[in-house]
Amino acid sequence: MVKLQHLDHIAITVTDMERSIRWYQEVLGMERRFADEWGDAPAMMMLGNSGVALFPARTSNPQKRPDNNTLAMRHFAFLATRADFEQAQEELRQRGIEFEFQDHTVSHSIYFEDPDGHEVEITTYEML
Repeated sequence: MVKLQHLDHIAITVTDMERSIRWYQEVLGMERRFADEWGDAPAMMMLGNSGVALFPARTSNPQKRPDNNTLAMRHFAFLATRADFEQAQEELRQRGIEFEFQDHTVSHSIYFEDPDGHEVEITTYEML
């Protein structure tokens, strides 16, 4: 069996690199790493040991997110404490970012979209 440590990053395509970099910094508190080494792309946005690598779309009219009948990534999720989960909801409300709450019995999650429509989840296993 292969030994792994953790998920390092996911790679997503975005239509506006600067807008997406700002959004991931301001909304999710991620920091950009490796800009000196890699230049403009990818933009490696990190939160601890987890990252989202932003790549520019190669067309001005990229296809939108696939539906549930397409084999593709549906969303990516970040783990939060209960207190930070509650705070995240308040922050999103203040920013005017709509989200959907779901009770998964063993966890609570909120789902919302980044500027390009990628679905982001924040989840907590600390139940009330």
